[in-house]
Amino acid sequence: MIRRFALFALAVAAFAATGLTAADARDRVAVGTLKCHSDGKVSLIFSSDDYRCVFYSVDGGSYRYTGLINRVGLTAGVTHDETLVWRVWAPSTSVDRKALRGSYVGASAGATVVVGLGANGLIGGSDKTISLQPLSVEANTGLNVALTVTSLRLR
Repeated sequence: MIRRFALFALAVAAFAATGLTAADARDRVAVGTLKCHSDGKVSLIFSSDDYRCVFYSVDGGSYRYTGLINRVGLTAGVTHDETLVWRVWAPSTSVDRKALRGSYVGASAGATVVVGLGANGLIGGSDKTISLQPLSVEANTGLNVALTVTSLRLR
């Protein structure tokens, strides 16, 4: 049952995230990877969690951010040691240390039974020109199910 829910949730998140950026994908270039880590959270309908993030630019630079992720929807459980990784897309290859600052919104889905996986598709950032896409890879431990609307604030 949980396995079916996880597959369904991942499919829904993939569909939602693809809809966010399909038209814009032609005008964007991959500029790096954003990796965010949290010690975990307890969630029931709503969750809010702080993350430590690092953007690894394709030109070799790395920039640190603090992040806050809020999720609202079908979410219940406890996770530990959560890591999210996104491919970062921008309108040009010129990305400075402040480029990823801002708010992002999208969809998330995942399931965890001891070890879990999830998907998060978000768009926003500097003048809503940065995409964290197509989907993040999420790994965590605990017991959790989620199908939510998600926002990320990077500072």
